[in-house]
Parts: sequence; structure tokens; C-alpha cells
Amino acid sequence: MSLTVSVFGTGYLGATHAAGMAELGHTVIGVDVDAAKIERLARGEVPFFEPGLPELLRKHVESGRLRFTTDARLAAAEADVHFIGVGTPQKKGEQAADMRFVDAVIETLAPLLTRPSVILGKSTVPVGTAARLAERVRELAPVGGAAELAWNPEFLREGFAVEDTLRPDRLVIGVDRDRPGRVEQVARAVYAEIIERGTPFLVTDLATAELVKVSANAFLATKISFINAIAEICEVTGADVTQLADAIGYDERIGRKFLGAGLGFGGGCLPKDIRAFQARAGELGVGPALGFLREVDEINLRRRERVVELVTECAGGALNGAKVAVLGAAFKPNSDDVRDSPALDAAGRLHLAGAQVRVYDPEAAANAAAIWPTLTYASSMVEACEGADVVLVATEWKEFREADPVALAALVSEAKVIDGRNCLPVERWLAAGWEYHGLGRFA
Repeated sequence: MSLTVSVFGTGYLGATHAAGMAELGHTVIGVDVDAAKIERLARGEVPFFEPGLPELLRKHVESGRLRFTTDARLAAAEADVHFIGVGTPQKKGEQAADMRFVDAVIETLAPLLTRPSVILGKSTVPVGTAARLAERVRELAPVGGAAELAWNPEFLREGFAVEDTLRPDRLVIGVDRDRPGRVEQVARAVYAEIIERGTPFLVTDLATAELVKVSANAFLATKISFINAIAEICEVTGADVTQLADAIGYDERIGRKFLGAGLGFGGGCLPKDIRAFQARAGELGVGPALGFLREVDEINLRRRERVVELVTECAGGALNGAKVAVLGAAFKPNSDDVRDSPALDAAGRLHLAGAQVRVYDPEAAANAAAIWPTLTYASSMVEACEGADVVLVATEWKEFREADPVALAALVSEAKVIDGRNCLPVERWLAAGWEYHGLGRFA
């Protein structure tokens, strides 16, 4: 069943979701207040790096199934299903989520709803937001209670967002217990093709749906920080955290995924989500229940300090004037996202400590330069490594994992590498004459 849907917000989440809905056969209208972004998307251009998305976007812009506009009235007039996909960044100076953009969508869209409509929120929001917004929609919409709001959290992984949109591991729809209405029926129609493949479809209350995403992110962040805490123990005992993770990962209750010790997590989701989760728990009077997330955050940030310490040790105890090649600026591979990036943060810390830092990233250099314009950015891995006293692998791009250590050894001043992601084939680098340092591993 083909529907006409709108997606408010055309950033990373919204643009990907809009293209995905078009691929599922729907007619889609992407809405944003940023006219320049809308113009680029209307030309089939993606303003960020995400594998597979440019091709999908161009396909459906050219087919006419996907359009972009700054006119909310157009979306309200043509679509009966509206997705909210705007950002909920961390408030400046606070841990809580900034809800201005989500609220603005409701304040703009609801007064335009003159016939029965369904709003599906996808943005990650503090628990209790959906109930508040649903009430506001009923107040503002000319159609009153026939304008229904539900929550449909996203679970996208940067670098795999297209796959996660079209082939998710689950679909969650949170509905108002007291006003179930036709939300479930509409959601099943929107996702019919995905549901027919056997994807689990869970219908919950609003609060549960809101908590699913932040709970998942809190768990993943905890798992990453747990193995990084163990890495600290390994470093002072001579144990190897990678072998340890392999061993405990065979336990099906634990699993090996997200047990990669290294520089830690970053990006636009995990850091701000766990902080907002703590803030919301405090507002609800149950702050101690999530007190452990404070330590999760602190462990994560400590690994960045540890990398700077390792570079300093490799540089002979002082960074002033040391030439350091930093391979990677994005918070993860297959992304140009540098928000709260451990790689870029480490590069910045080294620079402020007096090191001569050259950064190379296949996709994220422009975004990194916008945040750290005083860093030097190389156009290639070779250029970054020429004459380096220390090489730091900070993002596990395939290009770095598969680099030729023999060729790189001929370029550097000192063959010393710090594997900030424990992603290099150690024996190969040792055989090429490199002094190897991993996090939580032998030196």
C-alpha cells in the first residue's frame, strides 16, 4: 500500500528515513527550514557522508517519488503520515537534551492538520516527551483528537544507516494507552514490506518506546566503557585486553560485539544520549538509578587522556615539537561525523600540548577543520606520515587497517605506532620493525 508521507528534518536521520520510505514505495516529502540544504537534496546531493545513501536519494528524486521543500503547508496538505526526524542535541552547559527543534515541528505542523493524521516521532527524546507533545497536538490541530501522535524510535548506525532503515532488526511503535486510535494500523501500512519479511513489530506504550532507544545506547556505552576499564587493568598487569575480550565474548550471555577496547565512543548519539538519560532520571527523582552512567562517561573520556599519555611517552616524554601523524578524525569509520569524536579530540589535545599534528581522514577532514581549524590536515595517509615521530591510528578506517607497514616505515622519522583502536595486524607491524603500542595490550 503506497502512502504519501512527510519527514520533518532532513539531517542524517531525516534524509536517510525519507529516502528509505521512498524505496519502500511511498511518496515522500522532506521538510526543513534550511533552504540551502533543501536545494542540495532536491538536486540529489547528500550534504554528509553515508555509504549507499547518495545512490538511493538520487534514484527517488529522479523518479519523482521523493521531493524536498521548506513549505510545511505543502506537507500538511498532501501527506497523512508525518515523521519527526530532527535533532535533539545536548544543551550547551547542561546534560539535558535540547528539545527546541522537536517542539518547533509540532508548533508548525499541528495547526495545519485539518484532516485525520498520524505523527510518528523518530527523534531520540526524554521519556515523557511524547505524552506532552500528543496533548499539544490535540490542542493545536483543527481536527483535534483525529491528529494522533505516536513514537517510533530509530536505531540507525552511522555507516549502515540505509541497511538499518530498510532491514531493521526490530520496529517499535509507542502508542497512547488511552487513545490507541488507528496508529498501529497506519504504522503497519507504512512498514508493510519490512513486516512481511518477518521483522519483529513491537507495540508499546509511549514511555516504553521513548526508553527503548536511550536504554539501548546506555547499554552499549556501558559495554564499551566496561572493556576500556578492563584495558586499564591489563595495561598495568601485562594482560592483553583483545584476547580477554575474545575469551569472554564466547559466552553467549555477553557476546563479542562492542567489546573493542580503544579510544572509546563518540558521535552524535551515545555521549549525549547517556547524559540526557541521566538528566531526565534526575528530573524524575530516580537519579541514583543511572548514577553508574556518570562513571561510564568518565571511563570513556579517560581513554583519550591515556592516548595522549602514550604519544607523549613515545615522543620521549615531551610533546613540544614532536611530529605526530593522526590517522582518523571521524568518530567511527564510514562516516564524516566528528561530533564528540575521540580521534579529533585526541588530535586537538596533542596540538595544544605542543605537538606538530598532521591529521588525515578519508571523509571527515572538512568537518574536522570547521571545529579545529588550527590543526594541519593532510590529503593522504602518506602525506600525514612523512617525517612523523609517532603515528596514531585513531579511527579504524579500512585504509588504515590494511596499510603497508613496510612502506610507511620508510616515510616516518621514528617507526612508532599507537593503535588507538586495536585494529592493526600486530605481527605484521612488528615484523616491519615498528614499535607497537595498543590500548590494554602489550607494548
